[in-house]
Amino acid sequence: MNRWLVTGLIMGLGIGLAVSCNRVKAEKGNDTFTSPEQAGPDFVIQGEYVGEITGKGKRGAQLIAEGDGVFVVQFLSGGLPGEGWDGKSKVTASARTMDGKTTVQGDGGAGEIANGKLTGTTRDGEGFTLSRLVRESPTLGMKPPTGAVVLFAGSRADEWNGGKLVDGNLLNNGITSKRSFHDFTLHLEFRLPFMPKARGQGRANSGVYLQNRWEVQLLDSFGRTSENNECGGIYSQFQPLVQMCYPPLSWQTYDIDFRAARFDRDKKTDDAMVTVKHNGVLIHDHVKLSKGPTPGGQKEAATPGPVHLQSHGNPVYFRNIWVVEKK
Repeated sequence: MNRWLVTGLIMGLGIGLAVSCNRVKAEKGNDTFTSPEQAGPDFVIQGEYVGEITGKGKRGAQLIAEGDGVFVVQFLSGGLPGEGWDGKSKVTASARTMDGKTTVQGDGGAGEIANGKLTGTTRDGEGFTLSRLVRESPTLGMKPPTGAVVLFAGSRADEWNGGKLVDGNLLNNGITSKRSFHDFTLHLEFRLPFMPKARGQGRANSGVYLQNRWEVQLLDSFGRTSENNECGGIYSQFQPLVQMCYPPLSWQTYDIDFRAARFDRDKKTDDAMVTVKHNGVLIHDHVKLSKGPTPGGQKEAATPGPVHLQSHGNPVYFRNIWVVEKK
């Protein structure tokens, strides 16, 4: 996509919006929201938009809230991540809400957001309409197959050391499964809080530790880059092939196939290997964990290990967790 065409989208987006805001304060002072009803006007604007420019094809946009009416805006050629974007063609803009209107600053073009649609014209007069889209993982709500070990189904947390029910039927973090596993497939659903004022590793941080050894990072990386410490990264080792993090407060999925390291007595003969799908999209394909466990994880050994859901003090919640053991 030509740069002038993308930047033509990003000038003068406006919206008049009044939404009540019941704020929940995090312990560290950042605004933290655990439900859309509490999340306020910025939450209504942030998210994903998709549509077409006549004769120019599909376009996607991601609006990332940064608190107090400030946004980062990404315009993506071809569509959204995992659904058409080539992973390269991107233009970044800034936006701010003032006097009930949200204006996005770019060079040329104009538009507005109303009723879930971003409409306007490029600087060369080409019209566009991008509609706000709430995506859902194709594996969301997947039922455990016969023989699966159900670690959490919404009514009891007794499969976990430290497990508690939160918000009625969800599972907390900072907990470790009582059962240990060798080779397995793991399905897990998670919800990241909306923390618009937090930055970097302070933005909805958690992690899924496989055998309590290797961490698949959980983080609000919506609209961010694919790094090994962003959402979906195998922490400190592998970056995800594509950054598939949905906007905060969306339910998301990890589907993980894990093969443990092989040992001959105390000597390792083959590295552990993992394949990960994030929201149904392949982000790691049979990668070998040759550098050993994530810092802070248990020492690598022939013994099986539990699933650990890490806590960094952020209210990251889980549901529908099950494991299929491979014999």
